[in-house]
Amino acid sequence: MKVIAAEFVTSAAAGGSATGVPRDGLGQVAMAGRSNVGKSTLINALCRRPLARTSAAAGKTRLANVFRLTVEGGGPGRWDMYLVDLPGYGYARGGSGSAKELQAVGEAYMASGPDMVCLLVDSRHPGLEADIQAYRWLATLGIEPMVVATKIDKLTRADRTKNLRELERVFGTAALPVSAERGEGLDELWTRIARTVRVTKDRR
Repeated sequence: MKVIAAEFVTSAAAGGSATGVPRDGLGQVAMAGRSNVGKSTLINALCRRPLARTSAAAGKTRLANVFRLTVEGGGPGRWDMYLVDLPGYGYARGGSGSAKELQAVGEAYMASGPDMVCLLVDSRHPGLEADIQAYRWLATLGIEPMVVATKIDKLTRADRTKNLRELERVFGTAALPVSAERGEGLDELWTRIARTVRVTKDRR
């Protein structure tokens, strides 16, 4: 898969169905997960360019940041889609009020029904309660997210096998291991995105 063009479109706040998110019929893939799990870093790796702002400090993404991509591959011709970087849950700079604000943004966006949700979890810490709660919450909305295990390169081979098994036990589905730094799993992630977004687009 090759990203021909990528651009920042808007930052959407809570209100309505996430005020500011484009509703033009293009497929949308949301990146959800705990703060500092690597959502912005993964988006940049998928796009092969510094598109999303990254930071070592958790809680920096405060709005739903929307990016429009033009992609080649996964079928004939080029196709367009949106990647949405959602605020991280489990941490917020500014206290509990900020945490509620970030949760409201995520809830407003999810209510609009994205075509695909990637739930990013840190492969080094499988089965965290915050991740489990997020997975269950998405299920109440009728969304079955794809679990993506980030930072897989930080694990030894033995820990990798053990943690991936634990993630599958916890979520009832196999997690896709990825490394934004080394590129592992990115082709498979793109294949799954293309399969979902292109099929959805063709049905519209």
